[in-house]
Amino acid sequence: MAGSVVGTQAVAADGSTNGLGQSWPNAQDVSSSARWHVYVFTRNGVRYVQVNDLHGNVRGAIATAGGSFMVLPIGVDANRVATPDDPQPAPASTDGDIVYKDDAVQVLAAPQADGTVMMRAALSTCKDPVECSSRVD
Repeated sequence: MAGSVVGTQAVAADGSTNGLGQSWPNAQDVSSSARWHVYVFTRNGVRYVQVNDLHGNVRGAIATAGGSFMVLPIGVDANRVATPDDPQPAPASTDGDIVYKDDAVQVLAAPQADGTVMMRAALSTCKDPVECSSRVD
């Protein structure tokens, strides 16, 4: 998948959707929560999922294909995004929303007391995105 993830210009270049990394991209908001905006872009079999807060601030994004995940280096919380391929310690607060779910992936956004957001991406078959994308320290 690493060869497929070539940056935001490649995603925007397909013409059908564009704006990965933007506050208000030219794409449908597919969030399952009224507290978040989620935009999905697809190119060459790779699905890119971007999570924005209600003010349009890009919080983080992931790329996924064939059960593999990659955290993208965009958004103010990019270093707080966990996946099964890049697990992170469990967040202080796991209270949050499943902001996106389809047949392959689900994304949880959990606001933290310090104003940051921990995001967890996992396979849709996972029962708990925090457990499926955390490591034990």
